[in-house]
Amino acid sequence: MTVALDLEPDHASLSACPACVAAPSAGRIAAMAAQADARLVLSLPTAHCAACISTVEHALADVAGVQSARVNLTLRRVSVEAEAGVTAERLVAALRGVGYEAHELDAGLLSQTETDRQGRELLMRLGVAGFSMMNVMLLSVAVWSGAEDATRDLFHWISAAIALPTVIFAGQPFFRSAWASLRVGRLGMDVPISLALILASSISLFETWKGGHHAYFDAAVMLCFFLLAGRYLDHRTRAVARSAAEELAALEVPRATVLRDGAEVVLPIAEVVPGDLVRVRPGGRMPVDGVVVEGQSELDRSLLTGESLPVFAGAGTVVSAGEVNLTGPLVLRVTAAGRESSLHRMADLVAVAESAKTRYTSLAERAARLYSPLVHILSFSAFGFWMWKTGGDLRFAINISAAVLIITCPCALGLAVPAVVTAASGKLFRKGLLIKHGTALERLAEVDMVVFDKTGTLTMGAPVPTNLAEHAPGVLAVAVALAGASSHPLAVALAGVAVPADVTDLREVPGYGVEGRWQGRRVRLGRAEWCGAEPVGTTATYLDLGDGVVRTFTFADSLRPGAEAAVASLRAQGLAVMLVSGDAEGAVRELAGRLGIADWRHGALPAEKAALVARLTGEGRRVLMVGDGLNDTGALAAAHVSVSPASALDAARVASDIVLLGADLAPVGDAVRIGRQAARRIVENFAISAGYNVIAVPLALMGAATPLAAALAMSLSSITVSLNALRLR
Repeated sequence: MTVALDLEPDHASLSACPACVAAPSAGRIAAMAAQADARLVLSLPTAHCAACISTVEHALADVAGVQSARVNLTLRRVSVEAEAGVTAERLVAALRGVGYEAHELDAGLLSQTETDRQGRELLMRLGVAGFSMMNVMLLSVAVWSGAEDATRDLFHWISAAIALPTVIFAGQPFFRSAWASLRVGRLGMDVPISLALILASSISLFETWKGGHHAYFDAAVMLCFFLLAGRYLDHRTRAVARSAAEELAALEVPRATVLRDGAEVVLPIAEVVPGDLVRVRPGGRMPVDGVVVEGQSELDRSLLTGESLPVFAGAGTVVSAGEVNLTGPLVLRVTAAGRESSLHRMADLVAVAESAKTRYTSLAERAARLYSPLVHILSFSAFGFWMWKTGGDLRFAINISAAVLIITCPCALGLAVPAVVTAASGKLFRKGLLIKHGTALERLAEVDMVVFDKTGTLTMGAPVPTNLAEHAPGVLAVAVALAGASSHPLAVALAGVAVPADVTDLREVPGYGVEGRWQGRRVRLGRAEWCGAEPVGTTATYLDLGDGVVRTFTFADSLRPGAEAAVASLRAQGLAVMLVSGDAEGAVRELAGRLGIADWRHGALPAEKAALVARLTGEGRRVLMVGDGLNDTGALAAAHVSVSPASALDAARVASDIVLLGADLAPVGDAVRIGRQAARRIVENFAISAGYNVIAVPLALMGAATPLAAALAMSLSSITVSLNALRLR
């Protein structure tokens, strides 16, 4: 199967090949061959640079049966074309061998990421309008300098030859939008824009045909250029990668290993029903909700519940789709699968929250609802008045009507928000924050409360040993040797802190720990009861050296850099701060004390987090949610505005309005401050736009402004708005 056919199914027509048209049997053979191949998509949450691309692609290319592998660093995904026998588990294992975390995504559920056609189209039309504007202005300078008669008419005709195709081509976004509005009986902002472009061009062509002294092709092209500039800025600030609900759905495991009559059968998740027995191997994600009936292991629930440490799973343990099986094989009895699973229900929850957020309307859009009808009323009123006043001078009345339309054209209004958002986004980007949504800054300025997740947000989500100095070098060496045989997070944290001892017969016991032989004795590292110890009241693992003394290694979650500064900055700005986590009470209490957060909640499930944010919103609070995991996605989508770290899961990053690019959390405090500054600049821009209209519109209505003067005045207001926005820098 070729990448092109897979990525663009709408264009995957075999008849595009002349030979296939002549030989349909060849097409059928090709189709059968394509079906024999497999396309797998893996998420790469830790990939971050060009070196990662090369390492991942080479590692996958070395797997037998892999035909090609292509990494998309922006989406942190790799698409693999392989023979049918190649499984995602083999690819994940190969990537783990070179140090990359990976998990399978369902290619059938992933809507293919299209190129930014709208952005490219706007940029292309903007370039054409800018090039034409410069040329038409050069010709206009000659006319303004005193060219007359045949020379003036020639320059007007050359300007027409440049300007008319430009307006027709570059003005398409406005014409299409205006026509769509008129078809449903609505006056959108693009209706007066389109009328202004058409009238300015038509009047200029008429004047040129009649040999008139004035033509306004420069005004038409200039108007088109500035409007496209505002539209492109607006498009860039509003571009959002994809729906978080789709990302969550894509995380559902597409296939499950079902036990039927004692044999393993790999089935699509849609064919798995409650009551089936499903086997999940170590390292795999749970494809279904279910109950463990066989096996012992430990589960990583951090994505769903925020629990920072794995939990034991044995017979009778209830598991949910999306959890990761760490150490031992498990057999589950399915209780819910597919659309009924907890992961899919979470996706539905996010979809509802996202649709609610889209009802937020920017200030410019709300102003335009009143502005557009007013523009038409003024223009038509001016036309009617001057037709009456001049006794039916159509040429004069149309000129004034066009001047009113151009001078009231909502270019400055259209730039008021995107120009500020672009300037503020640049400032925040330099501080390590990426604004994804056009209205995020407006909403950020309204925030009065901040809700933080714990694991992966205020902390790094990785345990750090806290009492290594209490243990002798020999004890550390044995512990490190045992830890090296396990992928448990606590074992990974211990590995490398010392030179390992010579421990033999290493064996991991799923759900309990690692054991081996050292100096003829059995030694163990793992759970307290397995090592014969009493559990301490903090996160710990235990070492039994077979000498009757059990050593304890304690751990703490490492604080994210800048967490203390961020909380202090937000509190200094008068915001209430709350900590909500799915982690255990002791861990949450300890972190809240370190950061000085008085209001904290522990053991919160994903739905409870989203419900808490919704309740606070219902009480009139404007909540800024900061989180990173699947368990935070519903709350991120439901919040007034949301932030997630770049290290967060894809779905969390997409659900949020702002992405924290670095590890330092301190810029979150800057975000609120800059958001409030941006809101002030937006209000100032509206005031500039209104003041401009108060002065310019009466002049146009009185006939004191030609269409060219109107275009120049409109351009001046747009430049003023842009310069005011740049003050944010």
